[in-house]
Amino acid sequence: MPKQRITREMVINAGFEIARKHGMEGVMVKTIADTIGCSVQPIYSYCQNMDSLRQEVAAKTSDFIRKYIRAHTDPKDLFRSTGKAYIRLAEEEPHLFKIFILHRRDSISSLQDLYEKETSPKVSEYIAEELKISISQAKQLHLNMLIYTIGMGTIFAMTTPGIPLSEIHTQQELACQAFLAQILNQKEEDFHGK
Repeated sequence: MPKQRITREMVINAGFEIARKHGMEGVMVKTIADTIGCSVQPIYSYCQNMDSLRQEVAAKTSDFIRKYIRAHTDPKDLFRSTGKAYIRLAEEEPHLFKIFILHRRDSISSLQDLYEKETSPKVSEYIAEELKISISQAKQLHLNMLIYTIGMGTIFAMTTPGIPLSEIHTQQELACQAFLAQILNQKEEDFHGK
C-alpha cells in the first residue's frame, strides 16, 4: 500500500478540526500527526514553529466564521440577525468563537480602527436606512452592539450548562433599544468624535 502524501492543507485542516473540538491549546504537532495518521516529521516540514501553524489555524477559523455568519444572517433583518448569528456561533462552536475573540488584531489603535476592520460598510448603511438615522449614528449603534454582542457571546461561550438563547436575545434587544435611545437623544455628532 503506497504511503499517504501529507500536504500543508492536510496539516492546517487537522489543526482546525482539533481546535474546533478542543480549543487552540489542543493544536500540537503530536495531536496533528495522530489526527492525520503520520509521524511528526511531515508536520515539522510544513510549519516553521507552532506559532505560525496556530496563526494559519486562526486564519482558517476566521474564514469559517465569515462563512458561518453569512449563512446565518437574514438579509431582510441584517442588523439583528448578525448579532444573533454571533451568539448562535458561540453556542454551536464555542472553541472557534474563543479563537475568533482572542486572536491578536494588529494595527488597531482605536475602536474606530476595530470597527472598520471587523465590519462591512453595508451594515451601517442598512441600519441607517432601516431606522431612519444618519450614517454616523448607525455606525455608533453598530459599534455599541458589536462590543455588547462580543461580550455576551464570550459570557455565553464560557458558561455551562449555558444561558438560554432566548435570554441572550432579549438582552441584545434591550441593549439595542437603550443604545438607540441614547444616540437619538444626543446631538448629531460625527462618528469620529469631532
